[in-house]
Amino acid sequence: AIQIGYGGMAVSLVTVLILSIRFSIDEFFFEGSAWDMYYINFYVKFIIIGVTVLVVAVPEGLPLAVTLSLAYSVKKMMADNNLVRHLDACETMGNATTICSDKTGTLTTNRMTVVQAYICSHHFKPDRNSLPKIRDLPGQVGILVTQGISVNSSYSSDVKQESGNAGLPTQIGNKTECALLGFVLDLGVDYRQLRREMPDTRFKKVYTFNSARKSMSTIIPLDTGGYRVYTKGASEIIMKKCSFLLGEGGKVESFTTAHQDRLVQTVIEPMAKDGLRTISIAYRDFVPSKAEKNQVHYDPGTEPNFETMGEDNVIANMTCICIVGIEDPVREEVPGAIKKCQRAGITVRMVTGDNINTARAIATKCGIIKPGDNFLVLEGKDFNKKIRDPHTNEIRQDLLDKIWPRLRVLARSQPVDKYTLVKGIIDSNISSSREVVAVTGDGTNDAPALKKADVGFAMGIAGTDVAKEASDIILTDDNFTSIVKAVMWGRNVYDSIAKFLQFQLTVNVVAVVVAFVGACAIQDSPLKAVQMLWVNLIMDTLASLALATELPTPDLLHRKPYGRTSPLISATMAKNILGQAIYQLVIVFGIMFFGEKLFDIDSGRYADLRAPPSVHFTIIFNAFVMMTLFNEINARKIHGQRNVFTGFFTNPIYYVIWIVTFISQIVIIQWGGQAFSTAKLSVEQWVWCILFGVGTLVWQQVITTIPIGSFGKSMELGTQPPDMSSPCVVEDSQHNSFPSHHHHHPVVGRSGQILWIRGLTRLQTQLRVIRAFKSTLEDMEEKRSCHSMHSLRSTRSHLTRPTSDISYIDDEDRGRKGSSQATNGHYIRASTHDPGC
Repeated sequence: AIQIGYGGMAVSLVTVLILSIRFSIDEFFFEGSAWDMYYINFYVKFIIIGVTVLVVAVPEGLPLAVTLSLAYSVKKMMADNNLVRHLDACETMGNATTICSDKTGTLTTNRMTVVQAYICSHHFKPDRNSLPKIRDLPGQVGILVTQGISVNSSYSSDVKQESGNAGLPTQIGNKTECALLGFVLDLGVDYRQLRREMPDTRFKKVYTFNSARKSMSTIIPLDTGGYRVYTKGASEIIMKKCSFLLGEGGKVESFTTAHQDRLVQTVIEPMAKDGLRTISIAYRDFVPSKAEKNQVHYDPGTEPNFETMGEDNVIANMTCICIVGIEDPVREEVPGAIKKCQRAGITVRMVTGDNINTARAIATKCGIIKPGDNFLVLEGKDFNKKIRDPHTNEIRQDLLDKIWPRLRVLARSQPVDKYTLVKGIIDSNISSSREVVAVTGDGTNDAPALKKADVGFAMGIAGTDVAKEASDIILTDDNFTSIVKAVMWGRNVYDSIAKFLQFQLTVNVVAVVVAFVGACAIQDSPLKAVQMLWVNLIMDTLASLALATELPTPDLLHRKPYGRTSPLISATMAKNILGQAIYQLVIVFGIMFFGEKLFDIDSGRYADLRAPPSVHFTIIFNAFVMMTLFNEINARKIHGQRNVFTGFFTNPIYYVIWIVTFISQIVIIQWGGQAFSTAKLSVEQWVWCILFGVGTLVWQQVITTIPIGSFGKSMELGTQPPDMSSPCVVEDSQHNSFPSHHHHHPVVGRSGQILWIRGLTRLQTQLRVIRAFKSTLEDMEEKRSCHSMHSLRSTRSHLTRPTSDISYIDDEDRGRKGSSQATNGHYIRASTHDPGC
């Protein structure tokens, strides 16, 4: 676009020189006229024509189209449950090639229910109706199960059945704990009563859940003296800490390694293959009296010091109480959404902390993997073994490049594994162009991965404030299908800019050529200064608003991502621009040189400076505007589609602007007079002008038929990769613990910066609308953030706060993601600083 601006500047200068030199030679050399101040009017007229050509040639409407398209999309995406925090993320998402998604709550409903249980050597299955009641369990076992769940969970987790509501109860807090509490209710026990009998103020110590230990433990005093440790967590992890098991009739049995392996094969793996999350519950007693074989004796004179003992010694030689299988159903719409992503050329990878068999089952149900596929399903520890140097234990990119292309599921992973995967995909050079990675996250420890990704999605419901601050887009419904909608909007933004470019460059070429040829041939421009400014208004402000507000269609997901270095103007667009320009130039020049004969009117060529507006040149102006208006309809399609009217009436902004422009043109022609250098036209002349405009629609069908052939690549413009050495964006991240994701975005070149500066003055008034869009979104986000923080503080107790889950995000690094910058480096770098970042 900047090259066109330079070309327009050169043409405008040459136009002024040609007009001035020819007039001077004809008037003062051949005519022999003496100099008079009156002749200054001619030179002023020539300069005005030159300046007008320059104004029309410079595509200053491009920054406006980019910003309008982004802002409009952001506003509309709110209805699709996407709260966009950074404008550039909207377009970037359109070029995403990889989505690393969480499982719980994103691919699944996050409404968990215990449907299977293994207690006292009995496997209760296959569904919730098969679960036992408290009377079916030995007395002591029933107490251990119910108390071990009720006490060893966050007291902010709750299951409420609304009065008069026969539907599903409301789950408040951690969904896994809510499932376990629901299991207690299914047994026929009120867990709230157990909590009242054992308030959290009596707790001796709490080991809160985190991603590293994948368990939670609580130490409570016993009424008979001594202490009991309850623990719950991932089944295979808890079982390794167990030396005993409650067997038939509640009898304490030794839990040997062979017994553990057998239990894994007969209970845990079948549950996992059914897509269930397996949780084990265990306990250990510390007693001052005589100890049983599964208890620990301590001196009655001194209480055990759990701090000095250390967690590993406290949570050891446990007694396994039971194993439960928790169902988290896949969202009904997710398999279809993932299929759309795969058809659109986007690879979906699932990153979860669940058991590998559970993860594989869920991934199969979602359609991420299929039986017989040669894709990898790895656990976090195996993933790290494969990507780290065996000698230095450092991550090697070459080893990672052998894994990530085939990796589809990463199970039993930790947040650092997600960050490693995202960074490895972004840094990889094995693809023809760098992968554009989107990632979802809800926890505090997900923040580094969210910042590292090209687009970070935080969960609006289950997400922490830290995760939201580190993200680019917040999913207000925590649903994967909302990510697919974000992809559609991102691709729509790219196409909207391309539509505007196709339309504007056609007008640019025609207007500049007409002005230049007119100056050379008839010493005048057929399009007067005020007329060209009206054309400039049509093609810049009005067209950018009309074409930038097109709504996305499902067809956007039927193609692959464009890629970071894709041409800004494709071969098809270049063919459309060139073909329409040829048609319009033939019509304009035909009227200019033969119009007096075709329409039986007086010629407007070589008119005197003070001559009234001519019908001849008015027809040229009107025909050009009509062709421009009807070509705006053609510009709605940039991929060679024949039916350019598809979805015409789905965008009221577009057709209202089109109709208003048409009516305004009638007013300008019939009543513009001297102000617009127009003369009134007859009905017959109007019909001809409109027919010339309709002809662009017919001619477009001819252009579409012409094959691009071997000239396809040579017609593309803007295929150069972004200049990574450009100094336009300067970032200092040496103090950040994790690099900002913009370190991996292409740096916008100097050309884009110059173009932005040139258009800035004109955009100042128009951008007030954009600021209004942005201000509204910021206010909404601030309210949501405040509400989230208030809820967090009011429900979280000091004992349930995972101190190890706190990470520190550098404020300076956190604020840098607000610079608007397109992934493929095509668009202008606009200032979109978010004060909330």
